[in-house]
Amino acid sequence: MKQFSLVLQDATHNQQIDGVTSFVGEDSSGSFGILAGHDRLITALVIGLARFRVGDGDWQYLAVPGGILYFQDNVLTLSTRHYLLDNDYNRISQALQQQLLAEEEQLHAMKSSLHRMEEEVLKRLWELSAKNGNLSHDAIR
Repeated sequence: MKQFSLVLQDATHNQQIDGVTSFVGEDSSGSFGILAGHDRLITALVIGLARFRVGDGDWQYLAVPGGILYFQDNVLTLSTRHYLLDNDYNRISQALQQQLLAEEEQLHAMKSSLHRMEEEVLKRLWELSAKNGNLSHDAIR
């Protein structure tokens, strides 16, 4: 059985897994598979789970918040912010769901903070315009 190497890269480390016989991922066009000898390929993975198999072993699951996948010369490189790797589908699915919820909460908090800052800037502009006697609708816009 033909094999290739999988290189996982995130913000903190690299990991190389040799002997991979199959990889299944998903991009904006849908699910796809890669076997050894595949033509050169580059694509952007969507948020979710990918999976791969080493030899005839069980599937290994890879949770990613998106990333760039590049295959050339029997080396599949996945570059992402971070990833989770596990051989238990239920455990990694739950971890991915928790990670997505945490990121959603962080995004909501950041949007709220930006909204408060925007309100403060507009309030300050209003105060400066009123102080300088330039109060008009055009000064606010």
